[in-house]
Formats: sequence, structure tokens, C-alpha cells
Amino acid sequence: MNSTTPAIVTQSAVRRLPRVALVLFCLAYVLPGFLGREPWKNADVSALGVMLEMASGNSSWWQPQVLGVAADVAGPLPYWLGAVFIRFLPFLNADSAARIPFALLLALTLVCTWYAVYHLARQKLAQPIAFAFGGEANPVDYARSLADAGLLALVACLGLAQMSHETTPDLARLAMVSALLMAAARLAHADDRHPWRSVLLWSVSTLALVLSGAPWVAMSLGAGLLLALLIMGKRPGRTLHPLLPSAAALLALAVGIGAFTGQMSWPTLGLPAGFDDWRRWGRLLVWFTWPAWPLVLWTLWGWRRQLLSPHVALPLWTVLVSAVNSAINADFDRALLLALPAMAALAAFALPTLRRSVSALIDWFTLIFFTICALAIWVIWLAMQTGIPAKPAANVARLAPGFVPEFSLLLFLAGLLATVAWVWLVVWRVGRNRQAIWKSLVLPAAGATLCWLLLMSLWLPLLDFARSYGPVSRSIARLVPTSSCVLVDGLSQAQIAALQYQGGLQLVRSLEDVSLTARCRSMVVSPESQPTLDQRVQLTHWAFRASVSRLSDRKERLLVYRRVAN
Repeated sequence: MNSTTPAIVTQSAVRRLPRVALVLFCLAYVLPGFLGREPWKNADVSALGVMLEMASGNSSWWQPQVLGVAADVAGPLPYWLGAVFIRFLPFLNADSAARIPFALLLALTLVCTWYAVYHLARQKLAQPIAFAFGGEANPVDYARSLADAGLLALVACLGLAQMSHETTPDLARLAMVSALLMAAARLAHADDRHPWRSVLLWSVSTLALVLSGAPWVAMSLGAGLLLALLIMGKRPGRTLHPLLPSAAALLALAVGIGAFTGQMSWPTLGLPAGFDDWRRWGRLLVWFTWPAWPLVLWTLWGWRRQLLSPHVALPLWTVLVSAVNSAINADFDRALLLALPAMAALAAFALPTLRRSVSALIDWFTLIFFTICALAIWVIWLAMQTGIPAKPAANVARLAPGFVPEFSLLLFLAGLLATVAWVWLVVWRVGRNRQAIWKSLVLPAAGATLCWLLLMSLWLPLLDFARSYGPVSRSIARLVPTSSCVLVDGLSQAQIAALQYQGGLQLVRSLEDVSLTARCRSMVVSPESQPTLDQRVQLTHWAFRASVSRLSDRKERLLVYRRVAN
């Protein structure tokens, strides 16, 4: 097939991962984190607040507002999705309804990553060596096996778990980047059976990326991928895809629409200022993209003579754009999320060249690491329930004062089932399918899924208590009259959303109409705005009532006032 490729793969090594097992595996990763938990601080609950304002008709859908003030949003598209589901599914809790489209976006990310790797692996330069007497991997089976491996590599990335289960624009951008990579992989085929589908996917994902608050990523990523495809089409033995000019025109159109609608906001450029910032960013790169990054380096070395081939160049450019975006972005962890689908694709191409000793090392390290993590989660859960062992129980009491653990049979059974499945998978992995090309990524992906599922079952009450504004919002709701509005001053968008949704309070900003604020009998103030509070309200009309803080974070407080008779 290809005499210059470093891949030597037999047909026995490209057996398919059972489709039912793969689908169940994806469901086990996607659903925990979207079911049964409260909105967490800060980005998660803040986004929910914007969606609630849109769904209730109190905010413009093009210029979102929260209590009459422009909301801190980056592109309205993700908020539209949540608001639509909130409005048209009134029989569900608002946070549950808002999570449905984002769960679908995570599923879309997994699907697009699979197909991106599949189409990249179908490239002639990515195919394994043809043996003199036959027995080499069938091209389609080879591509499917690498696609399975790419999906497993994505799920195994430690940085994907939490942010991919939030109702934030980051997940929408992740899905669109994976769709854009898939479209580029399809366009790399001059004999694509459905070229217009590829171009349509290209244009829709680019426009959605712009409307999700990542215009410069859409422009630089799309332009770079198109340039790579154009250069590849000019190489000997290849033909230029006839619809590439159409894709270029649609990219320009998408960017133009973003500029016209006011979504072409650019990030403040600036690399990490000092050594500590660079070290923090470097540490993030190591753990956030683990275990993909060692395999990516192996791919770049193993395929070093084909760095300009589509299966290496297209995902590599995506990784570079996302890494630069992370370096110049204040939220560099959320920006780095966009690199994971492409890193998973590159990691998959390390497997055809991976030595057996390296594969065994990955298996043993993964087995030990995730088994220890799962054991720690179970021990701490047991300590929360029984007080034994005493030291973990004391640590929980110190870090989350006021938390009262409750036993949930459903959550316990979910955690137990996941643990049993892990043990069974380890035995299955050791005993069978030793030659499967995706074997080295089964345990990393399963281990990441196990720990995420255990956290979202055994530790869910503790995480809700520690990471949610729910306890604070309900405490404040008990301190104020239920029949009156509440004046707020200096609160963040996340705090406002939590008081409205989790506390059920009717909020009014302190600088609104005097006749409206005069009806409010209570006031909630941020300590940071307290020194200048007298510039906005008559302090002689208010009496301090209480200071309410998150029990797991005493530094974050809200001050409650009650109106007194004039």
C-alpha cells in the first residue's frame, strides 16, 4: 500500500471494538455530570443565569443582560441553545433542561473526533505497509480501529472531564473545533462521495465557532486548514478538491457575519508575564492533556518524514492554534480544551508504530494510577459515611465544615457498578485482544471514565456542597421576606444567577428606579462594594442582618441587610 509509512499493522490487529460496548462506554462518560447535580460556580451557574434571562424574555437574545446590565458573555449561540430548551421544556428543572443541548454537544464532539480520525487514516500516506505475501491490515478496518483509538484517547484526557460537562460556551467551541477538523479531514479526500456535506459542515462549524465567542480561532484555524489542503492538492499525485474555493468563500462569509453581528471581539494579546506564569501554563499542558501528549510526541517522531501529510499536518495545526490561544488567554485552561480532539487524533497515529514494551508500560502505569485514584475515592466516601478511617473523615470536616453526608442507595450502586466494570475490564484486557491496535488506550479511557463516574456518584453531595452557591442562596432566602424583592449591590453574575435560581429570590439592582427599589425590604451586598455603598443607597434606611459565607470558602461572603422604618 505505502512503502514509506512507518506503520506495520496486520489484519489481526485491526479487529473492531464492539459497537455496543463503545456506545455504552460513551454514555457512561457523557451522562454523569449532566444528571443530578447543582450548577457549580462560577462559569456554570453564570451561564445558566444568562439562559434564564433569555428564556423569560427579560434579556435581548443578541445582547444578553442580567438585571438590566450587559452580561459577561462571549458569543450568544451557546446561551441560545440553553434558553430554547428551558423555554420549550417547562416540565423540567431549568438547569436540567439547559444541560440537554450541551450533553448533545459532548456527544457530537466524540462522534466528530471518531470520524475525523477515520477520514485521516483513510489517506494513502497514513496506510500501513503492504506485505509481500499479504496479511496487512485492510484500509477500512485499519481506519476504524484508529478511529476507535482516537475516541478512547480523547476520553482519557484528564482535562476533558469537568469542562465538557458544564453548560458553558467552552463545550460549544470544543464541539465546533472537532467538527471543523472532521470537515477538513473529509475535504482532504479528492474523491469524497458527498463533497457538499463536507463544505456545509465546514461553513456551519466555522460560523458556530464565531458565534460561540472564538472568532480569531475560527479564522486562524480555518485559514490554516484551508491553506494546508490547497498546498496538498498541488503536490504530485494529488488533485485539488473542486469545492475548496467554496469552502474558502464560506469561511470568509462566516467571519463577515461575525463582524456584522458584533461577535468579532478579539482577545487581549499577551503571553505569560513571568517565569511563574510560564511554569503554571507548562504544568497545565502536562496534566491537562495526559495521556495524549506523550503519544503525540511519539507520532511526530515516528511520522517525521510525513509531517506535511494530511493525517499529521491537519491535527497538528489545530493543536498549535489552540496552544497559542491558550497561552495568550487569561483562562488558559478553558482555551486549551480546544486542542484535545486534535491531540487525540495525533495520539491515535502513534499506535501503529508503538513498541510492545511501551504499550505494556502504558497499561501498567494506567492500571496502577487509576486503581489508586478509585481506591482513594472509595476510602474517603467510606470515611464520610462511617468516620472510619478517622484521618480522611477529619480532612473532609476541615475542608467542608457543615457538610452532613447522606447515604444514597442509587449513587452507591452506580459507583459499585462502575468499579465492578473496571475490574472486569482489566481482566478482559489482560486475557483477550492483546493484538488489537487500540488496546493501549482502553485502560486509560476506562480509568478516566471510572474516576469521573465515582466522583459524580459517591462524591456528588460533597461536590455540590463545596462547589455550588446553593447552600448560600438557600441560607439567604431564609433570612429575607419571601413576598418582597431583594436589592443587590456589587454581586457577580454567578452570584446573581444563584440567588435567582437556587434561592428563588426576586432581585433588583441598587441603581435602578427609586420607586422600584423602595419596595424591597432586604438587601444583599458584596463586601468589596460595601465601602462605597452609601453612594447608591440611604444607609440610614438599612440595618445589618447577617454575614453569609460558603462554608467551604470563608473568604467569599455576602452581607444581608434589612430595611428599617423611616
